[in-house]
Amino acid sequence: MDIKQLRYFEAVAKHLSFSRAAEHLHIAQPALSMSIKKLEQQLALTLFHRNDRKISLTDEGNELLRHARVILRNMADAEHAMQQLRGIQRGVVRVGIPSMLGSYHFPPILMAFKHRYPELDLEVIEGGTWQIQQQLERGELDLGVIVAELVPDSLCATVFLQQEVMVTVSREHPLASQQQVTAKQFFEQELVMFKEGYFHRKVVDRLANQTGATPKISFETNLVPLIKSIVKQGFGISTLLGMAVDDDQDLVALPFAEPVILDLSLAWSRDRHLSIANQTFLDFVLEHSCANK
Repeated sequence: MDIKQLRYFEAVAKHLSFSRAAEHLHIAQPALSMSIKKLEQQLALTLFHRNDRKISLTDEGNELLRHARVILRNMADAEHAMQQLRGIQRGVVRVGIPSMLGSYHFPPILMAFKHRYPELDLEVIEGGTWQIQQQLERGELDLGVIVAELVPDSLCATVFLQQEVMVTVSREHPLASQQQVTAKQFFEQELVMFKEGYFHRKVVDRLANQTGATPKISFETNLVPLIKSIVKQGFGISTLLGMAVDDDQDLVALPFAEPVILDLSLAWSRDRHLSIANQTFLDFVLEHSCANK
């Protein structure tokens, strides 16, 4: 086996398609198929089930994938380390950010970072905290935002932001005149919710379990502007962070009777070395957060 074969194998395993993997790798599909076939011959193992243009990993393929990802991640870390020893100043930061923070908290931070470090490139990927956690563990992201209480042993993390989850209603909603909302009152309403995997949804699901309530979810979407629009029109209520509602005159943000506070962390894989670029971005976000407390 060599590194190229492992990269090709990992790409096919990720896309479960020779054509899509070839497109991602920028190589011809016959060359990719030949490489995988040669790898199987060398190992004397079948790595993929091939049935009517559909492929899936065999048990042996799944085992190799686990090792391949570790090897490829270590190789990438070694390349980054050697670049730093040669004094290379350029770098790439791949960071995963949930949609609400990406819309309301991070834009000024990202712009300020690029202004201070124009030689460093940012690749921002939007996703739910569960999806971001998985991408961090697979080495597809360098840094990612997750909820502090949900950090697994495989990740390191540092808290950079604390936010209260607010019940969000229209100005005309009966709850709008209250000072706070109980969990019972909240679950009596039609709800507009993020899809599963986003920290806002996890908060509501956890609250429902604690109170024994069954949420009446009328709409599910990860688009913050759409959630706000639906709430404004009176078709339901939702939970948002205060930052998403502060400048919107048509919405009212109310705390829960028992406040729900989120500690948000920037996380990275415990098994990966943070490059200079990633460490610089992490330090910048922490610096910005401290300056705004």
